[in-house]
Amino acid sequence: MDREFVSATLTFDVPAERVFEVLADPATHAAIDGTGWVQDVVDRAPLTEVGQVFRMAMYHPNHPDGNYETANEVTVVEPPRAIAWRTGYRKDDGELGFGGWFWRYDITPLSAHEAEVTLTYDWTDVGPEVREYLEFPMFGPDHLAGSLRNLARSCQR
Repeated sequence: MDREFVSATLTFDVPAERVFEVLADPATHAAIDGTGWVQDVVDRAPLTEVGQVFRMAMYHPNHPDGNYETANEVTVVEPPRAIAWRTGYRKDDGELGFGGWFWRYDITPLSAHEAEVTLTYDWTDVGPEVREYLEFPMFGPDHLAGSLRNLARSCQR
């Protein structure tokens, strides 16, 4: 199966460790996002292990409720080189469901004070039932590049 994804890469004038630190803090995600969809963090614990779930308060005008919550499961934690999560939701039975897309940041140290960051948005595993009502990709390379610029600014704080 061919991968379905978009990615963008940007060089940061900060150490890789700082980039990872900011990404591992869910409280920074609203500032990094750039769509206005991510409103606030629900679970404030730093992202430290695969399988960890962190929830985000979201808003989208086309969502049936407007406001909603995601339950994201961490799938990669390799400080300071990579972090990823798949976006999901809490089902009526309390279990987690996932739409089939994930976000991954790959961080390559270039020097003690510089890192290259690649953000990948992958929707390869989105099933036909989700594709009936959501169009993919929801985000293109320009959005990802903007998100990386937001991340770079957040790393400077």
